[in-house]
Parts: sequence; C-alpha cells; structure tokens
Amino acid sequence: MWASPRRCSESWRPATLWKQRPRLKKGWPDLQFTTRKMSGLDVIKSLHPAKPHLPIILMTAHHTTDTAIEATKVGAYDYVVKPIIDFDGFVDLIDEAAKTSALAAKPVVIGRSTTAQDAIIGRSRAMQNVYTEIGRIAAKPLTVLIRGETGTGKELVARALFQHSERVDQPFIVVNCVAIPDTLLESELFGHEQGSFTGAQSRRIGKFEQASKGTIFLDEIGDMSLDTQAKLLRVLQEKTIQRVGGKETIHVDVRVIAATHRDLEQAVVDK
Repeated sequence: MWASPRRCSESWRPATLWKQRPRLKKGWPDLQFTTRKMSGLDVIKSLHPAKPHLPIILMTAHHTTDTAIEATKVGAYDYVVKPIIDFDGFVDLIDEAAKTSALAAKPVVIGRSTTAQDAIIGRSRAMQNVYTEIGRIAAKPLTVLIRGETGTGKELVARALFQHSERVDQPFIVVNCVAIPDTLLESELFGHEQGSFTGAQSRRIGKFEQASKGTIFLDEIGDMSLDTQAKLLRVLQEKTIQRVGGKETIHVDVRVIAATHRDLEQAVVDK
C-alpha cells in the first residue's frame, strides 16, 4: 500500500488480479499499478467500478495512441511508457495520484483511426497528457473548444474525440469558418429557404442538419462574426436552428467541437 512514493509503507505485487482479491478484502491500496502483460485494461475494468476513487496507473512498453486513450477511458488515472526516462516526473505522478481523493478518468470505448493522416503520433509526456484529456471527455456529451497555434493538430484532436465517442457511426462534418465569406457562413451552417436571397433558387440543408446525430467541427471559430456567433449561441443553448429566410424552428442533435488559434479573452477585451 502506498502512503507516499517517497515513503512507501507497504507494497505488494500479485501476479494476477485473482491472487490480489484476498488482499483487497483486507483493505484497498492507495495506488494501483498494472501492465499490459498483466492484462492491465482488464484489471482497470474490474477494479474501477468497484473502487472508482482508486488511482490506477497503466505501465506499458507498447505505446499506441489507442492504448493511451483506452486506458483513461476505462478508468485509469494515467499511464506511463516504459522504460521510464524521467524518473523525477514519474515520482511526481505517483505522489499526485497517491494524494488524489477522486479518480478523474471516466469509462468509454476506443476505436482506431480510419486513416493514417488522422492518426496522432507522439510519445512525449505532453502528448500523453493530450491522450488522457481526449479519453476523459470523448464519450461525454460536452461541447469542446480546442485551442492552439496554427499547425498544432487541432483538427486531429477533434477527429480523435469523434472517433472515440458514442457518435462515431454518425456524420462528422468539418466547417472551416475562415475560408467561407461571412455573408455566406450563416447559410452554410444553418441552410436557407428558396428565394431567401439572390441566387437561392432552392432550399439548402445546412451543415448542422447534415451533422444530425453526429458531430460538427467548427474550425477557426474565432474568426466568426459577432452576429453569427450570437446565432451559434442559440444552437448551443436551445439545440435549435432556423434556416435563412425560414420561419420553422428545427431541433438539431449535434455535438459541437470548435477550434481557434486566437486569444478569445483578448478579443473580447478589444471589442
């Protein structure tokens, strides 16, 4: 049992979860390690429902993005890649986990990237943190804002959130807000009725309706006009849209993931 990684009161290393059960009847440890060799994901799936506040750390020498996110999604506190190079960081992780009163990770299910260009690659601690965050929120019905400089892979993170969500079998619609003229963006997002403006010769279904039951990714949302932002706010709050030139209120069931490279707080101050 871990009292602190720097002062261990007791540690034990059963070969299997079955051999660990008699010990668990006497008391739970403060921190649990497991490895893929010990069928670590099965250990997590067995222990987490019974003891959701128990920090479980998966140790693996076979790093993949899916393994990283899967571990967090099924309930792991974190995971580390062997061999451990940053020992001080590893000790800090144990210290933090041992003091944690609640496990932050939540269970979900993982899948693989459908194409190589959608895959997120990286083994650094920073990338491990990204995988952990994806695992924690992928299956939750939350609106997500991804922030980062241009070229840092915001769309890859958005696709990972979609691929690891319960909406994975539904549409994933991408809208590059900065590439569409502001005068056309509202029609692109919400659609329009016939005759609503010059050139609108027929009804058009917008991206939100196209993404029904699925996910819409709004890239560079910080470049959207304030008027369009206000209409988007209505979608987020009320889950309804109106086509341009239309009177019908349309309910939409869509998860929204947005991304921006802009400092939104500063943009609010400037305007």
